[in-house]
Amino acid sequence: MIDAALIPLQRRALTPLARALSARGISADAVTLIGFALGMLALPALANQAYALALALIIANRLLDGLDGAIARQTQPSDRGAFLDIALDFLFYAAVPLGFALADPDANALAAAVLIAAFVGTGTSFLAFAIIAAQRQMQPEAYPTKGIYYLGGLTEGAETIGLLVIICLLPEHFAIIAYCFAIACAITTASRLWQGWQVFK
Repeated sequence: MIDAALIPLQRRALTPLARALSARGISADAVTLIGFALGMLALPALANQAYALALALIIANRLLDGLDGAIARQTQPSDRGAFLDIALDFLFYAAVPLGFALADPDANALAAAVLIAAFVGTGTSFLAFAIIAAQRQMQPEAYPTKGIYYLGGLTEGAETIGLLVIICLLPEHFAIIAYCFAIACAITTASRLWQGWQVFK
């Protein structure tokens, strides 16, 4: 919902570091893979209820996720980079609620399953729209630098990051927070399905 406003601020903040790393031969793909590896380490951290460590790993993942795109813009953005970025993001997002389910199955498993299902809804509607939009050579006016067509909604990247931070800070309230965010994801999915229905008719 607020990604379009935050992306220019993020770009300005990360460009100096991206320029320095690019000058030293560090590729955007390498940063993507390192960020993914750090993010996935949050899964065992959450499973062992090491919530502070998990939060640090999640934040590192999200920072590197922004940095890889900034590095790519210093060199040459690639289709492979865009593919890795979005595919690994969705895997990482699903791993976090799974970690909470493993930490306390009795309290969290159902809520985690609902949240992962909600992520599937937002992710598949996002990617399905992007596929057809690419075939039609459509360009998103609000997100001109994205590697694929970026369809907004109530729950975008910033809101999801906020969710991940909050559940690590308040793990005892994971279930209710997860259910609330799943409802917001359902609204996002419904809005994207409606947009696809209208745009592609």
